[in-house]
Amino acid sequence: MSHVGVPRGTVRKRRSLALLTAGVLTIPALAGCSSDSEETSRGIPQDIAPAARDRVADGSTVNWAVDAMPTTLNAFQADADSATTRITGALLPTLFPMDATGQPKLNPDYLESAKIIEREPKQVVLYKLNQQAVWSDGREIGAPDFVAQWRALSGKDSAFWTARNAGYERIQKIERGADDLQVRVTFAKPYADWRSLFSPLYPKEVTGSPDTFNDGARTTLKNTAGPFQLKSVSKAKGTVTLTRNPRWWGDKAKLDTLVFRAVAPKDRTKALADGTVHVTDVDSATANRIALALRDGKNGGQSLTHGPGADLTPAAALRSWALAHGSDEEQAEIAQAAREKTRKAVAAYGAEQKALRSYAVRKSLEPAYTQLALNGESGPLADDRVRRAVARALDRQELAETVLKPLGLPAKPLGSHLALAGQPGYKDGSGALGDQNTEEAQALLADAGWTRGGVAEKPKDTKAGSEAEKKGDKEDEEKKGTDKAEDKDEKKTDKTDADADADKKTEEKAGGADKEEKKSDQAAIGSDDSAASRAEGLYIVGQDNKPGARPVQAPAASSAVLAPSRTAAVQSLALLRQASAVSGDTSAADTAAKVTAQDKQSGGAPGAYAPMGTAAPAPASVNGPLGKDGKTLTLRFVLPSGPGSQSLRGVGERIATMLERIGIGTEITKVPDESYFKDHIASGDYDLALYSWPATAYPATDGRPIYAKPEPATDGSLLVEQNYTRVGTDHIDQLFDQAVAELDEKAARELMKQADARIWAAAGSIPLFQRPQLVAVDKKLANVGAFGFAAPRYQDIGFTDRQAAGSPADRKK
Repeated sequence: MSHVGVPRGTVRKRRSLALLTAGVLTIPALAGCSSDSEETSRGIPQDIAPAARDRVADGSTVNWAVDAMPTTLNAFQADADSATTRITGALLPTLFPMDATGQPKLNPDYLESAKIIEREPKQVVLYKLNQQAVWSDGREIGAPDFVAQWRALSGKDSAFWTARNAGYERIQKIERGADDLQVRVTFAKPYADWRSLFSPLYPKEVTGSPDTFNDGARTTLKNTAGPFQLKSVSKAKGTVTLTRNPRWWGDKAKLDTLVFRAVAPKDRTKALADGTVHVTDVDSATANRIALALRDGKNGGQSLTHGPGADLTPAAALRSWALAHGSDEEQAEIAQAAREKTRKAVAAYGAEQKALRSYAVRKSLEPAYTQLALNGESGPLADDRVRRAVARALDRQELAETVLKPLGLPAKPLGSHLALAGQPGYKDGSGALGDQNTEEAQALLADAGWTRGGVAEKPKDTKAGSEAEKKGDKEDEEKKGTDKAEDKDEKKTDKTDADADADKKTEEKAGGADKEEKKSDQAAIGSDDSAASRAEGLYIVGQDNKPGARPVQAPAASSAVLAPSRTAAVQSLALLRQASAVSGDTSAADTAAKVTAQDKQSGGAPGAYAPMGTAAPAPASVNGPLGKDGKTLTLRFVLPSGPGSQSLRGVGERIATMLERIGIGTEITKVPDESYFKDHIASGDYDLALYSWPATAYPATDGRPIYAKPEPATDGSLLVEQNYTRVGTDHIDQLFDQAVAELDEKAARELMKQADARIWAAAGSIPLFQRPQLVAVDKKLANVGAFGFAAPRYQDIGFTDRQAAGSPADRKK
């Protein structure tokens, strides 16, 4: 499924320091505190129409849609993307592909065995290669290929332009074993995720030279070692064509030809109807059309009740006929043209629906999750209490149901940043933060100084707050002066007008928003899906004058909710104690023991609570937005505007509504898909955002750059690696470092659970749900569809109908 909000090439560059650009959008129930034992969660099974190889016909061609032509065929370069991964998976060795449970599994096509044979004084891994494994030029796969790839990716030679892959720098040496089929890899430092290395494995002809690595492998791969080999790359046609590899020693590929065809998400329904693709990720709208086509196919040719003209009432149809046949020639001509246009649209839609009956939608959960990212670099979210309040305001169950329930998929919120349900080591760590609780969220905001009376307060001459908060002080004073002048003018109007406008004036006085700002907001709301909205895309939740909304009341001086004088240090200690309880980490016991007696009092489930005694503000729906030092608490929520991002925007709008309930306003800004990640997420130009990360079998390696504590650069900026929330701690980094060097798998998983609990407590990233995976597939195709965690076995894909196997690839359905 094609999604906005997924960094391009993240499958590979989760283990890199490269900045990512945008791809196109991206499980146990929410719990307070889970047990210390590993949860026996089950993932959703893959849906690929499995069939034994003897039931799959030999021959034919399959066209498989990808988002765009790959910019490179070198999976280790910074601009490698999902198309690169898909294509190289059929061409090159993957030594440990993921299985259906999200675990790395030895690939017998390339390896007889691979294991750690020494732990002291150095870790040594011995690979025993399949004696039949050869490159397409006939040369055996061997130690020289491993050595060349290590040298290219180790980071020691800057001539290789690579998104440096973690783990290779820990290797001390690679040498031939007892014979040519054995490869000994000695590590300078222990490396738990050694199975992640050498996948895909490139021939030494590619990795042995900077020229071929940097440039040659971008457009062609002359030497491969998979069930298919590269035949051609045509940018003009938008195709990458693979054919059977005659030197392949494993199960023979069932297909003669496999074509990866670039098809934009918006064009995929038509491509399916035209028969130009057999396999493609689709969005929910296309999936629904296929479901309707299959349903209508069983109705015996009855007229369609959906599509163009389906909503035309009998009265409207009669009026259209009357105009088309009336005496007014001009009106008749217009009506006849409109009727003809509708007739053609209905005919075209009906033909498409008939063609779509040849497809099935195979669905599972994608090995990726969608998160709410909170930028903690500056502004209100630099305060961890505000971040935790945002997290505690979210009903993650409702958000999961919004996306997954209409698709018939299990709707459960995700409980971990570092594993998905069904993977070994998965444990719901959300108890370190606490479940949804509106009152606790409001209390956290009050403790951080954001109160109902804060909107009317004058800015204080102190340095409290972030630079972002102080930036608009002068501008706010000018606005207040303007508002006062307007109020004086309004008082001169007659009593009737004053009564009619009383609510509106009260709202203006409390919120500090002038009339022009309101008009702008209302215009943005009214043109939500217009081109202008997508370009500028401004919408401020809480300032939309929704019907039935109560006006904001000016607070009385005595009604402000005051936070008790507790220090942020005690807040942090309490949260660390809760994270330790959830994760089972006893290293923080001494630190947690230092909390005050009041903090030690029992009561309630563990979570990110405000200090005991903090009064929660009244519901925001009654009291309006919160403020501090005369500034309203408003967060900039950046969302993609493209046609494939409707689901993501729907989730964002629900989140905005949830935050409004606790007094947090959101300024929703919709930006083009192509700039969403590069210009906003990666650059830090947002407060709130939705984007996704793929699942991994190697969380200690892949998770560290995503959650590592940002470090200051010499120019004053932050080196964030892939931690676009800019939130991290030294303790989290230490847990990752310990886990990546821990060769005991069980101990390494426990360290990852502890790290996950602390990531939850830091509240920079809030996992929401595992993303849906919808794949439209020709009904006669087997062993292809929604793969879930598992990597495809390209050699097993084919048609179960022998007549279909001989049909042309672009046949009309």
